[in-house]
Amino acid sequence: MVQITLPDGSQRDFPGPVTVAEVAASIGAGLAKAALGGKVRLAGEPADAGKLVDTSFRIDSNAALAIVTPKDADGLEMIRHSTAHLLAYAVKELFPDAQVTIGPVIEHGFYYDFSYKRPFTPEDLAAIEKKMAELAAKDEPVVRRVLPRDEAVAYFKSLGEHYKAEIIASIPANEDVSLYREGKFEDLCRGPHVPSTGKLKHFKLMKVAGAYWRGDHRNEMLQRVYGTAWATKEELQQYLTMLEEAEKRDHRKLGRELDLFHLDEHSPGTVFWHPKGWTVWQQVEQYMRRVYRDNGYQEVKGPQILDQSLWEKTGHWDKYRENMFTTESEKRHYALKPMNCPGHILIFKQGVKSYRDLPLRYGEFGACHRNEPTGGLHGIMRVRGFTQDDGHIFCTEDQILPECVNFTALLQKVYQDFGFTDIIYKVATRPEKRIGSDALWDKAEAALMESLKAAHCEYTIAPGDGAFYGPKIEYTLKDAIGRHWQCGTIQVDFSMPERLDAEYVGEDGNRHRPVMLHRAILGSLERFIGILIEEHAGALPTWLAPVQVSVLNITDAQADYCQEIARKLQKSVPNQELRVQTDLRNEKITYKIREHSMQKLPYIVVAGDKEKAAGAVAVRARGNKDLGVMSLEAFVQLIVDDIAHKSVEPAPQGQ
Repeated sequence: MVQITLPDGSQRDFPGPVTVAEVAASIGAGLAKAALGGKVRLAGEPADAGKLVDTSFRIDSNAALAIVTPKDADGLEMIRHSTAHLLAYAVKELFPDAQVTIGPVIEHGFYYDFSYKRPFTPEDLAAIEKKMAELAAKDEPVVRRVLPRDEAVAYFKSLGEHYKAEIIASIPANEDVSLYREGKFEDLCRGPHVPSTGKLKHFKLMKVAGAYWRGDHRNEMLQRVYGTAWATKEELQQYLTMLEEAEKRDHRKLGRELDLFHLDEHSPGTVFWHPKGWTVWQQVEQYMRRVYRDNGYQEVKGPQILDQSLWEKTGHWDKYRENMFTTESEKRHYALKPMNCPGHILIFKQGVKSYRDLPLRYGEFGACHRNEPTGGLHGIMRVRGFTQDDGHIFCTEDQILPECVNFTALLQKVYQDFGFTDIIYKVATRPEKRIGSDALWDKAEAALMESLKAAHCEYTIAPGDGAFYGPKIEYTLKDAIGRHWQCGTIQVDFSMPERLDAEYVGEDGNRHRPVMLHRAILGSLERFIGILIEEHAGALPTWLAPVQVSVLNITDAQADYCQEIARKLQKSVPNQELRVQTDLRNEKITYKIREHSMQKLPYIVVAGDKEKAAGAVAVRARGNKDLGVMSLEAFVQLIVDDIAHKSVEPAPQGQ
């Protein structure tokens, strides 16, 4: 007798071993049809255990079972994994001489690497996708079998699949390997897979790129075919629409069109900021500087280069050596800092600190360098040289909770000012390789979770994703088209103050180690500005826009008046200068309006003879909104209100 416990707690008894498919059928025909696999936890295993299996998997002892369908995250992963195999099947049907290598699941889809005598063309991609649809329509069963390693090596060699044979040969000799067959195609895979190709209906091939075999540039360049797959037609279409929108919003494209920045091979992975782009940068930095000032942070500045021995003490040398730029002088070895935390501890250690000084909050716009691989660089989103809105809080253990609660509230306010209100909270717990005792990790993880509860934030757990020195909260933004961006973080660190011998004098007169909280709200300013550009599709809110107002004349007769308007606007707002430009060219006004509209300016002010005579201006807001004629004073009040409220879009007159 085998007893199966279902997710709702109900139990079903079977006279002997039973497959996942048979359990699903015993529940109902609808579930049997929808089933893609199962998640099995044998009796006696921990509650968080569970193995994802095929519907053909046979359960021969008491177990808990959840049937996996396309509605489940595990089901979607199975669909994508199986679609990667379907891709390889189609390629082999169309191009028998192609050799298959690996085809994993990635975010939103999958890829498969092939070795073939010529590059695949867009026409090839279309033909492959068509063949995939034909093979899926056959609804061929996907069948698993197991072979001894050496037998599997010989089998794939006999097929001429030398890459597969090489992969299998790297597996220990005493291990068996699993193969999955669909129709005439058989592939190496751990699985699990959908029960038949008919389950794969909603997919699209996206592009072809190059990839070295095993990621080594000394090996053959393979062809990597990327695809996406979804559970429903609607989800696939939503994703493709999102990609179209993302392409329009691409910060690299908008950076060129709006003359914000450029990237250059003379310094790969670093940004050349143009005047307009640097203006945006300064607005972001000065805003964050006010946040520091208003929330008890003292701004500091550390050096770029620090001795190798310091990085060895902190543990960074062992963990991040490959990503650090190094240099040498007078037989001493140094590294460009990839992060700011050790420098802040050195500042903290200057002079005796008392418990009365805590919490002590340091903030730095710290320029850091990390030796990211060239293939991983992406516009200003992922670079080698970047600046963080970095901060570190030195506090007592009793201050961890209130500091984390206050930080979360501060971060929420900052994100709201930049136009983000949808935040995802995640607690990343201890990784396998870490420093510090389990007791300290227990204390740190509990403090972070408690702080989010106190801030009334729902959160998820990311097991093992913490930093090597401590757990962290990750704050992820959801943008206008549904993409996620992990920016902010706060991390509890009991270890680094110990390693660098930081201490304070407690109320008892004895010396104690402070707790160090690593925190950032924006993260990399470069990356955050890239996110802002894409979030707003280049149409930055008025308070951030590099040019806030453009003043246009209709004829030369209004040139002086337009210059006077510009001067008055620039000086019209207390404690700041409006960013105003004039366009006095002898061009048609419709041409000038269209050209400035393409630059996504918040406001365009036009002056003709009537406006000049009345001492007024005709105002157009972004989005081709005609706000009509108004006095200069009225327009100033409108733009002042716009900036003060940090509106995402310029407000119509009267609001």
